[in-house]
Amino acid sequence: MSDVHDFDLDGDTLREECGVFGIFGHKDAAAITALGLHALQHRGQEAAGIVSFDGKRFHSERRLGLVGDHFSRVSTIEGLPGEAAIGHVRYSTTGETILRNVQPLFAELSSGGFAVAHNGNLTNGLTLRRDLIKEGAIYQSTSDTEVVLQLVARSRKTRIVERFIDALRQIEGAYSLVALSNKKLIGARDPLGIRPLVLGELDGKYILASETCALDIIGARFVRDIQNGEIVVISEEGIESLKPFPPVAPRPCIFEYIYFSRPDSVVHGRSVYDVRKAMGAQLAREAPADADVIVPVPDSGVPAAIGYAQQSGIPFELGIIRNHYVGRTFIQPTQSVREIGVRMKHSANRAVVAGKRIVLIDDSIVRGTTSLKIVRMMREAGAKEVHFRISSPPITHPDYYGIDTPQRKGLLAANHTLEEMRAYIGCDSLAFLSVDGIYRAMGEDGRNDARPQFTDHCFTGDYPTPLTDVKGESGKQQLSLLAETG
Repeated sequence: MSDVHDFDLDGDTLREECGVFGIFGHKDAAAITALGLHALQHRGQEAAGIVSFDGKRFHSERRLGLVGDHFSRVSTIEGLPGEAAIGHVRYSTTGETILRNVQPLFAELSSGGFAVAHNGNLTNGLTLRRDLIKEGAIYQSTSDTEVVLQLVARSRKTRIVERFIDALRQIEGAYSLVALSNKKLIGARDPLGIRPLVLGELDGKYILASETCALDIIGARFVRDIQNGEIVVISEEGIESLKPFPPVAPRPCIFEYIYFSRPDSVVHGRSVYDVRKAMGAQLAREAPADADVIVPVPDSGVPAAIGYAQQSGIPFELGIIRNHYVGRTFIQPTQSVREIGVRMKHSANRAVVAGKRIVLIDDSIVRGTTSLKIVRMMREAGAKEVHFRISSPPITHPDYYGIDTPQRKGLLAANHTLEEMRAYIGCDSLAFLSVDGIYRAMGEDGRNDARPQFTDHCFTGDYPTPLTDVKGESGKQQLSLLAETG
């Protein structure tokens, strides 16, 4: 188990993947893209970038940090002229957090400039990279997204869309891509639809975005989800839909509903907020507790806690107050300051918890270190009993599709029994939502072949694609890969 004193304020969360946005034919393309990225900021806080095209030249601004730190300035937007733009917010999935890895990535090809932004992770990206370098390819970044650029550049096809499809046929894993050429905005979703992508419309102009909340912020109309395995090509002639891959049943990532998407987004026709409430209600049915008050771990546990409270009849209270102004760069120079770390982000509301039997609700447990601190905080605030309920199943397997999970040895549930986890965290009882319970909350009647299947490998070990990089590397290289892969 992790050392109680080795506490990382941000190391015990599932870090978001990335967010993409694109618009074609609008006079305020860069400004709208910046606003869309603001709405997608929860999907990546390490870096942001926008590439625009003004009819003659491509323009690029890529910065480390938050969208508002850079793209709220008029001078920055004025430096991105044109009626077409794509943007990206990033959490490092593969590759370090350095400026040359910030997307969108851009290259001059024989057919003209080409920019691409990627949400997801390629499970054969390292293998392809190694092979391409052997053949003479020169890489400027350590991001797996550059593999797509390299494959497009080396394709023998003539039209840019054909070259793009040629590249996609060679990659494995999870991806939603937006790409920009001198005549087209292109969107693509992996054959299983693991990562999300939606189509919107504003002032008669088409938009691509990771989530519907990015459409809402700019007043755009949601048109539809991009389908699994679909490529959409947007140009002055309109929109074209291509389906170059053999049709397969979709396997969207279950974590979009549990954790990643904003609660006000709609994913595949389901309100994320409603689904999270339903998961909380199902958790109350599966794991009831004799308690006085329901307390969410903010902000991630709030919708599920509302559902749990409504189902159980136990009052919902804000027993933990979150400080929204704590940055991830807060320096913790000494052990005593590290011990205070969790209070920088969460503070107990003593008036709510003192003398009470409480049910703490959160959406997941990764390493368990934050959960341990929060339970301790509740006891120090006078809680009589602390019952911990998690609105997702135990995370027992690492992710390779764009989520930053630890290696399996770092996952608490992969290495300990339920009772061992309870003892480590220090709560009076601990329970997780079952896998079947997730499907029931999603409106599916149990697990059977007739209902849609989600990508739920973190709970089940059922990986829906080949894991070429992982299976092909030596043990030491695998560990390095796991440390980098999100």
